[in-house]
Amino acid sequence: MDPSPTKRPSEPSQAGGQPPEPLGFLVLDKPAGLTSHNCVARVRRAYGLRRVGHGGTLDPAVTGVLPIAIGAATRLLPYLPGDKSYRGVIQLGLTTSSDDLSGDPLHRRRVPLLQREQLEQALTSLRGSILQRPPLVSAVHVQGQRAYSRARRGEVFELAERPVTIHSLELLTWDQSTARLELAIVCSSGTYVRSLARDLGEQLGCGGCLAKLRRTAALGFQQAEALPLERLDHQPPPPLLDPLPALAGLPRQQLAAWELDGWRCGRPLRATALPAGLINPTAVAVLDPEGRLAGIGMSGPPEEDGQRWLQPKLVLHAKG
Repeated sequence: MDPSPTKRPSEPSQAGGQPPEPLGFLVLDKPAGLTSHNCVARVRRAYGLRRVGHGGTLDPAVTGVLPIAIGAATRLLPYLPGDKSYRGVIQLGLTTSSDDLSGDPLHRRRVPLLQREQLEQALTSLRGSILQRPPLVSAVHVQGQRAYSRARRGEVFELAERPVTIHSLELLTWDQSTARLELAIVCSSGTYVRSLARDLGEQLGCGGCLAKLRRTAALGFQQAEALPLERLDHQPPPPLLDPLPALAGLPRQQLAAWELDGWRCGRPLRATALPAGLINPTAVAVLDPEGRLAGIGMSGPPEEDGQRWLQPKLVLHAKG
């Protein structure tokens, strides 16, 4: 897929002969001190576009992988994998109001002598499918307001635990002299690493908070694909990444040439690429005859003859 504004002969033009809207992703290596919204604003200026969105908010102090969807790719964000990967440093012996070093100190406790085996044992209860209580200073909605707004007003409240999945939680380093440990984490969407730091400290009986965090993968994009924010200061802006690799987790169905116009007009499509034994509806990446993304279809229930259909959910370069 060519994400540049220059139209290739096989690409449809928009009305009035205009080139198609850009479609692709940019992966930024977000520096500390900026919000995700700040980064989106920089991308809008660099590409001269308004239709820009990010996948997976990062706190200002957190660095690393921030996927940015540009143009029609903003509509693909719900179909990208939600799992994320992090490298985080936890400070034991300190609890704070925000569960990281940016918050007000609440308690300081002596950290006992700990061996790696004791840390591994404490981490065991934090792996797999668990219930996690988000930090009070978080974007969770509480009675129509963000939790961080209520917390900063000094309100007293509790957040309900939520199910999350910690796919991998690996102890990388442990330094008794600084009471800091480093973890590699792979987790589901909605997981708070700050909560992991707090809960680990509680397991060890000395308290803990997050000292440093870097995201190394998100929404199917990896750290190796991330560009420094300063790259946006140079023209031309970076070329966009094809969205298809990020949609690798979806089944794919390629259109025959005679099916393309019907798809672009929003007509259902016979499903031929669904996994065997599939019961629940699933999203399918629909490709045009040349192998480029043409949209997303949603499988419907099987008919009496067992045939299933794809209902157009997202159609790129739609007609009519």
